[in-house]
Amino acid sequence: MKKMALILCIAMTAAMFTGCSKNTDSVAAKQGNKEALNTIRIWHDGDKAMIQLMEDHLNEALSDDGINVKFEQKSGLTDQIKLYGSDEVNGPDLYMYAHDSLGMFVEMGALAPITDVIDKTVYADMLPMTLKAGNYKDAQYLMPVYFETLLFIYNKDLWEGEVPSTTEELYSYMKNHTDATTGTYALVNQHSTAYNVAPFINGFGGFIINEQAKPGLNDKKTMEAIEYNKKFAKLEADGDYNTVNALFKDGKAAAIIGGPWLISGVKEAKINYGIKSLCDFKLPNGNTLVPYSGVQGVGVMKHAAETKKDAVEKVLKEIAEPQLGIDLAENSRCAPANQKSYENPTVSKDEMIAAMRKTADTAQPMPNIPQMSVMWGPAESLLAAVNKSGKDLNSVADEYQKQAETAIADMQ
Repeated sequence: MKKMALILCIAMTAAMFTGCSKNTDSVAAKQGNKEALNTIRIWHDGDKAMIQLMEDHLNEALSDDGINVKFEQKSGLTDQIKLYGSDEVNGPDLYMYAHDSLGMFVEMGALAPITDVIDKTVYADMLPMTLKAGNYKDAQYLMPVYFETLLFIYNKDLWEGEVPSTTEELYSYMKNHTDATTGTYALVNQHSTAYNVAPFINGFGGFIINEQAKPGLNDKKTMEAIEYNKKFAKLEADGDYNTVNALFKDGKAAAIIGGPWLISGVKEAKINYGIKSLCDFKLPNGNTLVPYSGVQGVGVMKHAAETKKDAVEKVLKEIAEPQLGIDLAENSRCAPANQKSYENPTVSKDEMIAAMRKTADTAQPMPNIPQMSVMWGPAESLLAAVNKSGKDLNSVADEYQKQAETAIADMQ
């Protein structure tokens, strides 16, 4: 009997110490350990210089509160959050990432709405589009930080006259200034990449997938947009990412549709470039081109919303301040989510940022539902079939619509 009691005592003691070793942060937080409560770990996969700017900004602003913010870069962030998003010890307190993965993280139960921590008034100055990007099933899960959109980037030394204001005028210019035999183009675009064709699809009132997770590849308006884009595709080289970028940087194309991620390469090529918002181009139906937008935002893990609420609240409030957006714009040329950041003349006068700010009034955030992840394949297969293989749209749209529906059904 004594031997059994001794064994039980040893086992209980071992379990107690094992539990302590695994849950040091959790226990410390629950017992009021101030250092643990005020240390906020944020996982990200962003640019190191930009993230360092954010970390320095937040720690300086929150130093009087004793809050220490630590950004930790993670490769394969989506998979890392799948593994550790609900792990209070090994996972993050917050994460910063593109908004289109939001639905997946919410459905796996890792996130708390940011309204569990802050009042809605904290993010009242954010651009509506950026808030929509971080909203899932009528709950706000992301504090938007900055966003990106596709742009019309042109070589001022090659483009003749004013840049047109309608897509039909643009098409006429392309016909008159494109010669595939000599490898010179007026405009190049990734014409069979769904993200790059979305401005036409959205502008025609079509959709790749809607909020109810219904694919729209055979929707009448989507098909009208794809057919309309086809005539542009014939004048835009092969549509491959590397091809179109090389053509523009080598001075073989006068313009390109692309995002801010191209600008560093354009500068290195010493191109005298200009930028125009895609919403400055009007379609034949009277609507403008309507690109997708990607929004970088900060989300809160459920455990942090409970055990570190006070510190998380202060971090989110500081992220929402316009000054952070100004700093990111001035140093990394990010387009701030906070509308008040644009009151700063340096921000408002930046040609690229101003173009994205203008586009934000009409741009659509990429769908953040989990089903969007399986839509790129069928959508781009359809575009390639039409633009590259020359197949009749009416004969293949239903085929790829069914592929999309099957892929979504297989997610269940």
